[in-house]
Parts: sequence; structure tokens; C-alpha cells
Amino acid sequence: MSALGRSVPRLEDDRLLRGRGRFHDDVVRPGQLWMRVVRSPVAHAALLGTDVSRAAALPGVVAVITADDLPPGIRIPVRQPHPGLDFTPHLQPPLATGEVRYAGEPVAAVLAGDLYLAEDAADLVRLDLDPREPVLDARTAPPGEGVGTVEFGYGDVDAAFAGAAHVVTADLRTGRHSGTPLEPRGLVAEPDHDTGRLTVWGAAKIPHINRRVLATLLDLPEHRIHLRETDAGGSFGIRGEFYPEDFLVPFLALRTGRPVKWSEDRAEHMVAANHAREQQHRIELALDADGNLLALRDEAWLDNGAYVRTHGAVVAALTASMISGPYRLPACRSRVHIVKTHKTPIGTYRAPGRFQHNFVREQALDVAAGRLGLDPVELRRRNLLTADELPHRRPMSVFGSPMVLDGKDHLEHFDKALADVGYEDWRAEARAARAAGRTVGTGCAVILEKAGLGYDSAVVDIGVTGAVRVVMGGASVGQGIRTVMAQIAAEELGVPAGSVHVVLSDTDLLSDGGGTFGSRSTVVGGTAVREAALKVLAKARAVAGELLGAAPESLVPRDGGLAVGGEPGRRLDWGAIAAASFGPRWTATGDEPGLIGRATYAAQGMTYPYGAHFAQVEVDPDTGAVRLLRYAVTYEVGRAVHPESVRGQLLGGAVQGIGGALSEEFRYDGHGVPLTPTLDDYLWPRAADLPEIRVVVYEDAPAPGNPLGLRGAGEGGTAGSGAVLAGAVRDALGLAGDVGALPLHPARVRSLVRSHRRKRNQNDQGDPNENAGRDGRADRDGPADPNDPNKEES
Repeated sequence: MSALGRSVPRLEDDRLLRGRGRFHDDVVRPGQLWMRVVRSPVAHAALLGTDVSRAAALPGVVAVITADDLPPGIRIPVRQPHPGLDFTPHLQPPLATGEVRYAGEPVAAVLAGDLYLAEDAADLVRLDLDPREPVLDARTAPPGEGVGTVEFGYGDVDAAFAGAAHVVTADLRTGRHSGTPLEPRGLVAEPDHDTGRLTVWGAAKIPHINRRVLATLLDLPEHRIHLRETDAGGSFGIRGEFYPEDFLVPFLALRTGRPVKWSEDRAEHMVAANHAREQQHRIELALDADGNLLALRDEAWLDNGAYVRTHGAVVAALTASMISGPYRLPACRSRVHIVKTHKTPIGTYRAPGRFQHNFVREQALDVAAGRLGLDPVELRRRNLLTADELPHRRPMSVFGSPMVLDGKDHLEHFDKALADVGYEDWRAEARAARAAGRTVGTGCAVILEKAGLGYDSAVVDIGVTGAVRVVMGGASVGQGIRTVMAQIAAEELGVPAGSVHVVLSDTDLLSDGGGTFGSRSTVVGGTAVREAALKVLAKARAVAGELLGAAPESLVPRDGGLAVGGEPGRRLDWGAIAAASFGPRWTATGDEPGLIGRATYAAQGMTYPYGAHFAQVEVDPDTGAVRLLRYAVTYEVGRAVHPESVRGQLLGGAVQGIGGALSEEFRYDGHGVPLTPTLDDYLWPRAADLPEIRVVVYEDAPAPGNPLGLRGAGEGGTAGSGAVLAGAVRDALGLAGDVGALPLHPARVRSLVRSHRRKRNQNDQGDPNENAGRDGRADRDGPADPNDPNKEES
């Protein structure tokens, strides 16, 4: 029986369920010190001085440092550069120097013998700040805050608009929110005086990349830095990037010669870890008289926060390059302006760029359907790419890779999804509810995702006891990667997946690895594991073939060893083959002794998973509350190694996307002071807020670009949530224009209700707004203006 395509018991679960997980806070080293970061209380000010004298004098305090104690000019580099953009002037220092640019920016660090003493000492540090006016709106920011513009496109866009029968325009905004993992960040760093090495616990996501960054900043050779994973209570793109604390903790460990520990609390996390999502868009669609798309034109302003962090222009590039989605679109141009403001810097968060552009594009399609008198489902059906158009190449490249949509049939997927979900029944229910006086609506959204770019490395070996070990460059962030890598190795070696020992991202055992991000671990890392396992199998066949007197190609992996095909009695177990591989016959070849295979797999291009989201909601027009009645996600993954994990990824992603669409938002007052510092203010969706979410996984279109046919599944559940819920709320309220902005929290929805009622009354009095629906703004009143992200609708 194949090890792939089966939801075997996850290797991670038994240990975690028994309380034997080891998270960063469980790492305790003898003589360790605690670090506490002193952060700016204001969004923008000149930093005239930092008085640390009282803190340094407190008994038990070992050190207090400011920017003056760091190497001069140090900045945290971008790991993903973008052609034509120079990020150097916009990079963040580990500690502020000269000015502070956001509330929460690190200004000083305190070391003490225990956490509470470190906190007390941090409270004694005095900052001499001369407040400045903060910039809080990317669209109206002064030119000096501009980082650059990212643009993608193809075709003659302007000509298409000039000849279009219909043009639909909408101004839309996505609110600022983020991944907020259950466990905040943390690190422990310990120097070894005998070896001169530095060990860092708590590495996540991209340990090998971060080791190179740390080596450069500390001027310490990479081989003297050992980054080690701990269990992680969620990542979602937030955990594991290189932050100021990732430098400060190791720096202070080397400076003091003692272990240093830092554990972020929730209040710190809300202002210090990467934010995400905040963008303002003006999107235009050009259509012919029959509703066929002719062109898309989009201009967006990305609120990047105070600095450019490690991702550089990735969010902007993904926003712009993939906005065309899975549609037949002859011409497209998307331009994203990256602008700094005095807020927490942004980074990638599950489906970066796609959550935003799916909302913008799909909302514009809903408005267009109303304008043309078409069913929103039918408008999508007319424009989705079909089998005879695939693979479909957009005439542009993304991250150096040609954009080739490699699916089977996007229209077929949508039609199949509509039937499997029973969406027409949902719509009939909504119509009946509206006839009974309830405010119920439905929405659908079609998405295109991406996965599998870059490289990863793996080592597979079999020891003399027959034990199989996999070492690979991915990281565990709760997604079940150990199980999936074990399944892939088990498939090639004929052993139970549960017997395979998997080691992830250990920088001592693997010289390099690509890490875990962008739905790439199974596609890229899994392929590297497969290739390494095949190398082990090839050598094992050669060794066993001589011992058994059989042709190597006749040997098949079975029951923990190799057997001659058709003669199961002629076999050797893995331990015996491994022991023989160390004999003189095999060590004399000059090849690496033992049963070991090493492989690095580099994807030649991205693969493009795809899917659809469906929702049914009920709106309380008096309170503005949105109740989610039904929700479904369908997704094409190519091939599911562990189907239940795929469903779990899509389900969890949908919940996060629902939060970003309806309730989660980092908000600021007019001075740039955060208004959502705790989870009492920043509202996660609760279990009681959610219906049963249906997840339908399709394996109809194995990806042609990798040998396992994998497409990736980590972000599709999130990518369409904002789009589909905006469509459902719009349908429930009967809007002619668009919803304006996400999240659709009660105050914003009440504003839409009031505006819609006012417009309806005007129409009843014979004074219709002639521009209604043209630009998507006619159903919104003034305070809902997407250009005013800090003003609460009342």
C-alpha cells in the first residue's frame, strides 16, 4: 500500500498531546539572563537621548544597551531584493538611532537575572523624545516616505479601456491585521567558551537564511553558529523572519558571555511583530457588451509601516503580478506604490497580496455583474480559463519565473465546486429569507494561488539497525511537515512512515536549506527528500545486488529491506545492507560511505493551485453584526500526500481569513498610538462565531512541474475569505456599489446600511444618483471613505 495519499497518524501529535512539546520558553540554560526591550511609546519623534542610569544601577541588572553600544550603521537586510528598488535607506536598525518611527520600536535593551527584574529596570529607562507629526495614510504621505513602485502588466490596457462597452471602477481598502500566532516569539542564545560557538534556540521558518544574516551582522563565521528549532505555536509568515530581537539576543549573549533569553509578551507582539494587509486600491474593469473581460487596471498604495523589513517588495509584487487571477484577461496593468508610515512595519502573512487583490478583483466583478444585469456566477463562468486555453502563459515573469498557469480547467473546477457545495440551494435559501424580511446574502469568489518556488536540500540515510532518518531544510510551524516528509521517504524505501525519524532545519546537520514559506515545503522540500531517498535506494540496490547475486534493477523495497522481484524469500533487511555498505568493496570507491543520499531540488517555476470560496451571511441592519451561516472552500492541490493535513490547512486558513474579513484590525488614533494592544481589542473569530466550514479537496490536476504532482495547500483557505464575505454582505444589503473596505465590522456595516437606505429614499423621491454603481462608491457615506483608514464609522 502506498504511503502517499493516506492520513496516517501524524508523527508530531503524540508528543504534543502528552504535553511533551518543547517551545522556546521551555529552554532554560544554566546562568541565563533575561532580556527586556524598551520600546517607543509614540509613533514619531526625534530621539534626543536615552537615560539608562537608574536602570543600570538597579541591583541584579547586568547590562543596559542603546544604539551607541552596537556596531555603527548596522541595519537588518532584505532577504528578497526587487529589481530596480534600493531598500538601503529604509532598513530598520536593531535599536533606534536619532528618531523613533513607530510605537513599539526598540530603543534600548535591559539584561537582568530574572524576567521581573528586567521589566522593572526597563521601566526606569527614560527617553528624551521630541514628538513629530506622524504619517498615517500611505495615499497622502509626503514624497520622502515613498520606497518605490512595483508594476506588472501586459497587453494594450489603455486601448482596451478606450474601446470598452462598460467600465467599472471601485475604490477599496483592506484593513491592517496579521497572523498573531497563539505563541508569541522568543529566543535563547548561549555562547560556548570552549568551542567559540553560539547556539540559538527558537529558530523558525528560515533558519539557514537567518544564520547567514546573523553571521554577517555579528561578524562571526557561520560554522560557529548553530540554530536549533523548538516547537512553534503558529507562524503564518509572522514568526521566523529576522527581527531586531533576533540580533539583540545573540549579541548580548556574546557580549556578556552568558545565555540570554527573551520571551515576547502579547502586548509586545501586537506592536513589534510584522503587521500585514493594509492597502488602498483603485481598480477598473473594462468589459464588452456581453460581459467578457477586456482589461484590468489597478493602482494601489501599500502601507509598509515605518521600515522595510526582510520581505522587501514581496507583498507588492504578489499583489500586482497575480491580480488577473484565473480569468481570460487580454490586458492587465497593476501598479503598487510602497509607502512608509509611522506604524509597525509590515511583512508577509498567509496569502500575502492575494488576500488583498482577490477582494479587490472579485468585489469589482460583483459590481460589474450588477451593472450589466448578469448573475455574478455567470459573469465568472464567462471569463474563467478553460481546458483548451491551459497551460496559459501570462507574458511576464514573477520572481524571475515565467508565469505559466498550469491547471487543468478553471471553469470545470468552478462548475464542479458549485454543484458539490450546493451553492444554488444556498442562494434559494437566501432569497426565501429575504422574502421573509431577513437580511441574508450569498457570495462566491474564485482564486488563483502560487506555490513551489526556490530550492531546498535534504539528506536521507539508513543506519546499521535499519533506522531511516530524513534531514531537510523545512521548518515545523504546526503544519505536520515531519509526517509528510516521512511519508515521502517511506514511499520510496518501503518502510512505515511512523518509523522514519525526521530532523528539520538543523544548521549543524544540513549545510543549507530553503525554509518554510510560500506553500513550498512539500512541493520543493518534499521533492528534495524524494530525490535523496532515491539515491539511497540506488546505492542499496547495488550493495544488495552483489550480496544476493541479483540484478540491482530487480530489487524492490519491501517490508523494511530489499527483495528480488517475484522471489520474496530472497531479501536483505535495511540494517544488513547498511552494514555491508561500509565494507572495503564500497569504501574503496571514494564515494561517501554508508547508505546516504544528498539532494538539492530547485524548482524551475512556480505551480499554481486554484479554488473557490462560498459564503452565506445574515446581517443585522440595526447593529451591523454579520453572522456567518454557511462557508465552503474548494481547492485543487494536484496530489495530497496527507489528505487530512491538507483539509486542516484549508480549514485553519479559512478561519484566519474570516477574522481578517469581519473583525481583526490593528487600529491607530490620530497620533499613531495603537488602539488594539490586546486580544480584548483585536478580535479573533471565536468558535461560536463560525458555522461548520466545508472543505472540498480536488486532486484532478497533478502539477506538471514536479515529479510528485504537488501544488501546495497552505494559503488557499485564507486567500479568498475577504473576497467572498464582501460579496455575501453586499448581496445581503442589496448594494449597487461596493462595500468599500475590510474588515466588515459592525460600525462599517451600519454605515453601509444607512447610506443604502438614504440612496433608496432619494430614488423613491425621483432623485436617483446618476453615478450609482459606476465607481462603486454610491452606497457609502463619507466616513466610510477608504482613504481615511483611521476614522471609525459611527
